[in-house]
Amino acid sequence: MDRVDVAKLGRAVGLKGEMRLHLLSDFPEQFKKGARFRVSDRELEIEYYNHKRGVVKFLGIDTPEEAKKLTNKILTSTLEETRKSCSLEEGEYFWFDIIGCDLVEEGKKLGRVEDIRRYPSCDYLLVKSSEDLVKDGFAKTFLVPFMDRFIAGVDLKRSMIVAKGAMDILRAS
Repeated sequence: MDRVDVAKLGRAVGLKGEMRLHLLSDFPEQFKKGARFRVSDRELEIEYYNHKRGVVKFLGIDTPEEAKKLTNKILTSTLEETRKSCSLEEGEYFWFDIIGCDLVEEGKKLGRVEDIRRYPSCDYLLVKSSEDLVKDGFAKTFLVPFMDRFIAGVDLKRSMIVAKGAMDILRAS
């Protein structure tokens, strides 16, 4: 995966080619004048973005008819550009870095993170259980809350998340 989805384009608004922008990212600061994104095989450059109204205008998209052709399309960015334009705090990670990591507890691999689910209370790691655990009768997938109580550490260099209490969650699944 070399690209990440950052927004979905909504309906055309106004007479100058403006569109609704539905963020799929926690980083609205990346949507600024001059920022470039891709839609399918086309590159778009932001002319302006009004975050209060959730409206974006792209260079060269100057009519409602042109904007309508982009409705429901997904804007993507490169991983490199995302890292450059979005700043993380200590203990924060990009989802694309977490997905694919092994979940390990007490030295035993419980599975691999397949996806992340966002719920009101916190984000949950969707873990595909290791084959040996599935053969032993455990669930094929399970959810682990991404919070200090269950996550002891993240080592992106080793593509590993160290868990605590995740085996109990798997047993109950």
